[in-house]
Amino acid sequence: MTTTASLPDVATGGGPWRLARAELLRRTSVKVSLAVVALFVLMAAGAPLLSSLAGWAPDEFDKSAVDPYLGGRPIGPLGGISADHWLGVEPVTGRDLFARVVHGAQVSLLIALTATAMVVVAGTAAGIAAGYFGGRTDALLSRLMDLTMSFPSLIFMIAMMSVAKDVNRVLLMTAVIGLFGWPGIARVVRGQALALKHREYVDAARVGGSGPWRILTRDILPGVSGPVIAYTTLIVPGMIATEAALSYLGVGVRPPTPSWGQMIAESVAFYDTDPMYFVLPSACLFLTVLAFTLLGDALRDVLDPRSGRA
Repeated sequence: MTTTASLPDVATGGGPWRLARAELLRRTSVKVSLAVVALFVLMAAGAPLLSSLAGWAPDEFDKSAVDPYLGGRPIGPLGGISADHWLGVEPVTGRDLFARVVHGAQVSLLIALTATAMVVVAGTAAGIAAGYFGGRTDALLSRLMDLTMSFPSLIFMIAMMSVAKDVNRVLLMTAVIGLFGWPGIARVVRGQALALKHREYVDAARVGGSGPWRILTRDILPGVSGPVIAYTTLIVPGMIATEAALSYLGVGVRPPTPSWGQMIAESVAFYDTDPMYFVLPSACLFLTVLAFTLLGDALRDVLDPRSGRA
């Protein structure tokens, strides 16, 4: 078995990163997860092109694809799958499900990845500052972490999204979700920084006249990069699920802008007459969250084995 326990300690070297990459690529779960993540990321990035190839916009109605005498039930098998509608249509409206799924991926992943970036930057900065400087800085930032983590974040998110009317919903959701996510990674980074600031190479840099900024960016930050990368991958599925939950509750992005959570909420009324309408967005959400979770678990095992389960 490849020993990777020293990876966080020598993260600046090329060898450990090559060993970590080789270890990851030996795992079948990692290969499958990377393929699924790449598929959905490419699908989200190319959503306008894919929907134009299918010939339908996500908010375009096709009344000829639904039967008005059967409550707007899609015409054809499996929710109206045909050469015109590759994944079928939405009941009643006849909107193309392929176009709505790919554009829903764009909205869901954009919010999740942007919020994750905000969380990682803020959490890493706060954790390094708290761990390295200690004293009042550590006490202030630690109390702020405790306060943020103890706050009923979901209730606040629902309240904020409900009262904010004439705003960019995607931007607001990103900011609100990111606001409550940083303390977790800040705690991880703080613990790593506390251990690293007493290492010999950090003391040598300090004696050599290096200032705090240089020490933080050249010595501390590379040392915590392994756990940060692993934790980042584990944050993403939580962000995707949070966005889907808010949209499911009706306080996320608003129609006609599609998202997976919104589609799942709308499909509940048709699960018995048109199960494909429910299955498609649910499967996309499940596969994306599962792929990021498996990938994050593997990265944590390789890059930060000391935080793994016994």
